[in-house]
Amino acid sequence: MELEDINTIAVLGAGNMGHGIAEVAALAGYDVNLRDIKEEFVQNGYDQIEWSLGKLAENDQITDEVADDTLERITPLVDVEESVADADVVIEAVPEKMDIKKDVYGEVEQYAPDRAIFATNTSSLSITELSEVTDRPEQFCGMHFFNPPIRMPLVEVISGAHTADETLDLIEALAEDVDKSPVRVHKDSPGFIVNRVLVPLMNEAAWMVYEDEATVAEVDSTAKFDMGLPMGLFELTDQVGLDVGLHVQEYMHETLGEAYAPCPMTEEKVEAEELGKKTGKGVYDYEDGEGVQIPTDEGKEWIADRLLAVMADEVAQLIDDDVAGPDAIDEAMKLGAGFPNGPAKMSDQRGLVDLLEALEDASDESGAARHEPSDALREFVDEGGFYGPDEEGDGELEFETIRLEYPGNMVGHVVIDRPHRMNTISSELLSELSEAIDVLEDDDEVRAILITGEGEKAFSAGADVQSMAAGGADPLGAIELSKQGQDTFGKLESCNMPVVAGIDGYCLGGGMELATCADIRIASERSELGQPELNLGLIPGWGGTQRLKHIVGEGRAKEIILTADRYEAETMEDYGFVNEVVGNDELLEEALELAEKLAGGPPIAQRFTKRSMLAGRDDTDAGLELEAAAFGHLMATDDLMTGITAFMSGDDAEFEGK
Repeated sequence: MELEDINTIAVLGAGNMGHGIAEVAALAGYDVNLRDIKEEFVQNGYDQIEWSLGKLAENDQITDEVADDTLERITPLVDVEESVADADVVIEAVPEKMDIKKDVYGEVEQYAPDRAIFATNTSSLSITELSEVTDRPEQFCGMHFFNPPIRMPLVEVISGAHTADETLDLIEALAEDVDKSPVRVHKDSPGFIVNRVLVPLMNEAAWMVYEDEATVAEVDSTAKFDMGLPMGLFELTDQVGLDVGLHVQEYMHETLGEAYAPCPMTEEKVEAEELGKKTGKGVYDYEDGEGVQIPTDEGKEWIADRLLAVMADEVAQLIDDDVAGPDAIDEAMKLGAGFPNGPAKMSDQRGLVDLLEALEDASDESGAARHEPSDALREFVDEGGFYGPDEEGDGELEFETIRLEYPGNMVGHVVIDRPHRMNTISSELLSELSEAIDVLEDDDEVRAILITGEGEKAFSAGADVQSMAAGGADPLGAIELSKQGQDTFGKLESCNMPVVAGIDGYCLGGGMELATCADIRIASERSELGQPELNLGLIPGWGGTQRLKHIVGEGRAKEIILTADRYEAETMEDYGFVNEVVGNDELLEEALELAEKLAGGPPIAQRFTKRSMLAGRDDTDAGLELEAAAFGHLMATDDLMTGITAFMSGDDAEFEGK
């Protein structure tokens, strides 16, 4: 079967995951049979989809027509045979119990057509064991969505022992077609990637508090503000539900051994029905109205090392057991858990030697199986890291938050590469962008810069929340972050080459301030732009109060900043901020074409043009003086003669910057 042969998808289970998967599939244009065991269950799931589509339309993420058409493609059903009889793919999302899932597949096997692919949404259970209930284990795989499916980009595509490569390829293609990012899991291993890394991490946090090594505040402060994780580990535990986490821990304990024994603290809270946010109390108390209060300054270096060491050991075992490589693990953790960097990269940066020592010290103190370093970790220490030892003198820079590409014709393409965080701008990204600008300016083969954001959702949705929170706790730190952004954006604005911003999706806050530093801006029709900082009680802190008025005028600049509204691309074109609005599918091509055209221009004249205009912003006389000096200088260049000769002959000039 090929992707184009898939027309109907049956989703079994209409709970949070099931109705979310059904919505995603229907939005992508597939007919969906949504089934559950009772009419009230499936109707509730259908109602949730209708509500979600309504919210998407209300927020202008889809049109009312798209919402209506999507809902029409979903058929709520109770009868199993009717649900799967015409299905090309069956995605099962019933409760995470092996016996329940086996019963479902035993029944579905009777009615599903021979061509149908079976995909289980399990987060940890054995794909192989489930597949063997059916008569088609080679057409059976894991397709693990993350909650909520409508927002989370990751899908783990998991191979069972019998799964055919063609099945995995097809389900990966399907995941991409429903606008998700698939990561291949090559071996059926408990927890797969994300849960295999996260669950031991959360369990270790619980053990540290249970054994009076650290407080909840110290652990969550370390995780969120020192390590840069999107949530504190206990905050995450409460969000997921302690009962859900414990179930996965018990399964991993049963299948992987004593090192995964659940912490008694978790067991006691589940016994007391303190399950987290959904019950009003978990590790944190939500009934008192305070909820999660994580201090920014209680982090401890030893806690960070312990947590990193636990993650490093799990990563080592996953790679050694051929479950996934370091790139796939890092990608999965960024997309599925919101990590700013993947655990393999984080561990390499900290140093595996130090992390091994931290784990050995913990093992000496506790004697616990969970602290015994694996042979795999020791081997990667000997090899110099998960990505191997750094190569000296290769002349190539590796970036974590951006990519540098060279699409040809003298264009350097900077891609903001944090799609899992809506391409938000962190302190690290500012540092890497500054370095990238230097690299491009030093490259004689590059004469224009194009900046875009990875994916279709955001050029950049603004400043990274974690950076803001960490800096905001300390006024001096916030000032430093502001100055760092001002310096980096100023470097981009004043660089010698023309800069084009290709804006697709959200261009908000710091993202719009970045786009303001480009010389020319092209936006897709679906783009939304704005400076929403005042809604947070802040102001644009990376030059927005100064640069925007020179592009749209002071009146419009005040309107944009003071209202903190979002504006459609066409409105911003009318205001003069966007130079051109193009079709959504044409953005990259049009932006690159413009950058290539600018790259073919006279480099020296372009450089002096930018300098003269910048100098004249607040002092017209200074600008005119520089303009006159530049005019005289250009009279003596080879480029001038090249331009005149080409003009007289009707040919295109080939400027060399001389």
